[in-house]
Amino acid sequence: MSSLLVRSVGELVTNDPTLGDGSALGLLTDVALVVEAGRVVLPGFVDSHSHLVFAGDRAQEFAARMAGESYAAGGIRTTVAATRAATDEELTGRVAKLVAEMRRQGTTTVEIKSGYGLTVRDEARSLAIARQFTEETTFLGAHVVPEGTSPEEYVALVTGPMLEACAPHAQWIDAFCETGAFDLDQSRAVLEAGAAVGLRGRLHANQLGPGPGVRLACELGLTAVDHCTYLEEEDVAALADSGTIATLLPGVEFSTRHPYPDARRLLDAGVRVAVASDCNPGSCYTSSLPLCIALAVREMGMTPAEAVYAATTGGAAALDRDDVGVLTVGKRADLVLLDAPTYVHLAYRPGVPLVSATWLDGRPV
Repeated sequence: MSSLLVRSVGELVTNDPTLGDGSALGLLTDVALVVEAGRVVLPGFVDSHSHLVFAGDRAQEFAARMAGESYAAGGIRTTVAATRAATDEELTGRVAKLVAEMRRQGTTTVEIKSGYGLTVRDEARSLAIARQFTEETTFLGAHVVPEGTSPEEYVALVTGPMLEACAPHAQWIDAFCETGAFDLDQSRAVLEAGAAVGLRGRLHANQLGPGPGVRLACELGLTAVDHCTYLEEEDVAALADSGTIATLLPGVEFSTRHPYPDARRLLDAGVRVAVASDCNPGSCYTSSLPLCIALAVREMGMTPAEAVYAATTGGAAALDRDDVGVLTVGKRADLVLLDAPTYVHLAYRPGVPLVSATWLDGRPV
């Protein structure tokens, strides 16, 4: 295996606090790098929350929201109908296009959920397709109750035949614990059924309003709970005490006009935070973690360093990974080269394509 040399690196973000300036980012300046089969300036972004297996388009729904209509979870059913009607080839092509889009913007690790099939066949094939692109696949049969069935009947399906068909293709199990989706007891039943067959749990919670989801995630010791938009003091305390990571998804608030989560409140309370895209056709159709970093800084009270850390090491932790999101000896050579003098430009120059090259496991993509 040959080594590659990157000369004249003005700033290297290692995310190893034992290196460089001693900060969480472990900054080194004016260095040259030798990496086995790769180059590096910044760790590749780790997107720990996305929904890429879908068909159809909901641009009109977005336009309606921008005209003043409110967002609700019911729009998911529109995508379900289109996804069920799509061929495997069509779905695979859509995922490939979106993953390539993510790579060009510096994302090297991505989690992909099911959740737009809601039948045994369609959930299983969604996960099989997702597994072609990432090992971080999540069974989200409990996304919304499909039309024509009761919540009780559907939860029995999700925790029975659907789980049996989907578990071989999944690492994680998830539920949408929200008004209009699944309540506390239903979400608990889904997560416990997944745990019984070896799937690790994560949870959508407190996106549309206050609720019990965040505290359920903390009680069950889940690795991460996502959205965390509407939090009460008890929720923040539970996150801090449990160590469950709060994955914040600022692209959702940008696209739905809901209030942004208060990341500053969480960080000051000692809560671990990740930032992810939630790329999906309804509430957030962006694949750009650089945009999410800029939004986290501008709208959620994070410093540029905190936002970059949350989109790299934070995202890795939300996937229970320590081999990505950091640049130290023995870790994966997932690297991003920025056409900028400092990582701060990710927030300082929002919307500008600063990622000039991405390496995945030491290979350019």
